[in-house]
Amino acid sequence: MQERPIMNQEDVRRALTRVAHEILERNRGASDLIIVGIQTRGVHLAHRIAACLAEFEGIEVPVATLDVSLYRDDLQARAHSKIQPTDIPMGIQDKRVVLVDDVLYTGRTVRAAMDALIDFGRPRQVQLAILLDRGHRELPIRADYVGQNLPTAIHERVKVRLMETDGTDEVALIIEDDIYENQELPKGLDTDDEVDD
Repeated sequence: MQERPIMNQEDVRRALTRVAHEILERNRGASDLIIVGIQTRGVHLAHRIAACLAEFEGIEVPVATLDVSLYRDDLQARAHSKIQPTDIPMGIQDKRVVLVDDVLYTGRTVRAAMDALIDFGRPRQVQLAILLDRGHRELPIRADYVGQNLPTAIHERVKVRLMETDGTDEVALIIEDDIYENQELPKGLDTDDEVDD
């Protein structure tokens, strides 16, 4: 297995700063915004984006956390998944919600997140902010804000490490051994802490 660095700490900081500026530009400010981080790393990224918005606009944007485990369409295959807390103390009814996650891959996590959000109300609009888009979508889902696009092969994995969970900010491309070079990974092989989909 080989690991190739894609983003370092400064790259991550710049990407999140740019995403925050784009959110403000598209929404003409930060009023009626709620930032919702998808567990686990999306939550930390959501807090960082909210901090940038507060710095630029001078107002605190509420941050909520969302666990999508029970809304996934592969729930039976992920019986070992640990349920993380969902905390949406503010109402999302008629608000502009920005979902935040680390990696966009198949789109299935985002679909699950949208299903989960509806249980908390009907937002005026749902937007998606992603640190890294690696392609290979299985559903018609596209991010509104992307820190970086990274075309990948199906046998490659993306590993996002954040200071809050891993002690460092970096993104790496994991290239599996040659045995998988020309075929799809067996089910379950690409799961570690979190699926990048």
